Amino acid sequence: MGKGIGKVIAQNRKATHDYFIEETYEAGMVLKGTEIKSIRAGRVNLKDSFARVEDGEVFLYGLHISPYEQGNRFNHDPERTRKLLLHKEEIRKLIGATKEKGYALIPLKIYIRNGFAKVELALAKGKKLYDKRQAMAKRDAQREIERAFRERQKI
Repeated sequence: MGKGIGKVIAQNRKATHDYFIEETYEAGMVLKGTEIKSIRAGRVNLKDSFARVEDGEVFLYGLHISPYEQGNRFNHDPERTRKLLLHKEEIRKLIGATKEKGYALIPLKIYIRNGFAKVELALAKGKKLYDKRQAMAKRDAQREIERAFRERQKI
């Protein structure tokens, strides 16, 4: 698979509703034995997960990877904290950005690229309620325009 992302396993659709996405980063994940098998089976939940920079390293919290069915005693804790693999320069940028008020690190999607599980991490700023309403009104207006255009095409 040349450039671009591979097979998308899970997406955080609510993130674009709740946050303004400023920048995105691709990060690898440090996983234990049966976790990658569960990810390939699509048993991942990104809801309520976030990342944090601690001591020059990035950690992912709240990511739920269900235990592998054939994993028996080798299974992992589904909610454990996972280390993310980024370049030092990217981590330095994230340290500076997350110190600013209102910025958060949110995982957008998990996918498999060249056999490795990757997470697309976004530097995001939280939306206020009026921003969400504005975005919904804009989306509804666009839908109405498209519907009217299709009706006009039929005539």
